[in-house]
Amino acid sequence: MDIALLSISLNVHSTRRIAEEAQNMGHYVELIDHTKCSVKLGTGKPKIFLGEEDVTDEFDAIIPRIGAKVTRHGAAIVKQFEMNGTFSTARSLGITRARNKVRTMQIMARKGIPIPETLFSINPDNIEAQIKLLGGPPVIIKLQEGTQGLGVILAESKKSAKSIIDTFYKMDTSILLQEFIEEANGEDVRIFVVGDKVVASMKRISEIDEFRSNVHRGGATLAINPTSKEKEIALNAVKYLGLGVAGVDLMRSKRGPLLIEVNASPGLKGIESATGINIAEHIIKYVEKNGRRKR
Repeated sequence: MDIALLSISLNVHSTRRIAEEAQNMGHYVELIDHTKCSVKLGTGKPKIFLGEEDVTDEFDAIIPRIGAKVTRHGAAIVKQFEMNGTFSTARSLGITRARNKVRTMQIMARKGIPIPETLFSINPDNIEAQIKLLGGPPVIIKLQEGTQGLGVILAESKKSAKSIIDTFYKMDTSILLQEFIEEANGEDVRIFVVGDKVVASMKRISEIDEFRSNVHRGGATLAINPTSKEKEIALNAVKYLGLGVAGVDLMRSKRGPLLIEVNASPGLKGIESATGINIAEHIIKYVEKNGRRKR
């Protein structure tokens, strides 16, 4: 098959791993920098250009690896490939849904997926009431489109929470507030879903004096077997968002597992190292199963 990897560079570890595995399995794979792609609409069939090269019908499947800073443009390029009949491991709508934490939480809540108590507002006049609605401090403050633990702040007192929230509101920055799950003890679970299967899972453990467990924040990793409930939550979350490949983050609480985030472009390095599972191979097999050869 001819496969396009939508990513900015093969120097990105996860992109390189997927490209290597595709080549090992006998496929042609090409890096397509979506930030350098253009779509031409109007008379005739819509065209996708990489620079001046027409790549509209060059590939049997695409694997999007869209960065947070170019979500809208990247998703628009994915959408055009979809509209032209090219299989994608992540729907454009799923990418934009997953990137926005509020939208993800809204969908999960509507579908009955357990999530932490969550609140979002843009009203700077009742910050104290907002904190009270979450049961008081400590509270977690998150940027709506942050990734890799960036833009996630623990406010341990009412005074610090009010100061941080007020600052974000004045900067016209979109945030959400969530309850602090103390019993999670700085740990969360990453479940990697490909298609309709859980292919790998790990626990992420934060460093001392750090509440965020992301690998990019220095968190340690440990392979685990998720519970049947955790698997059910992960598979349903990915299905509801419209993704084929995703990393689902859960937190273990006294109320059971709670979904905290879904990542449409999950990294492979930490979870492949922790579990010894060739996730890149699972992704390519998923493409083989669903992609249709154009030639």
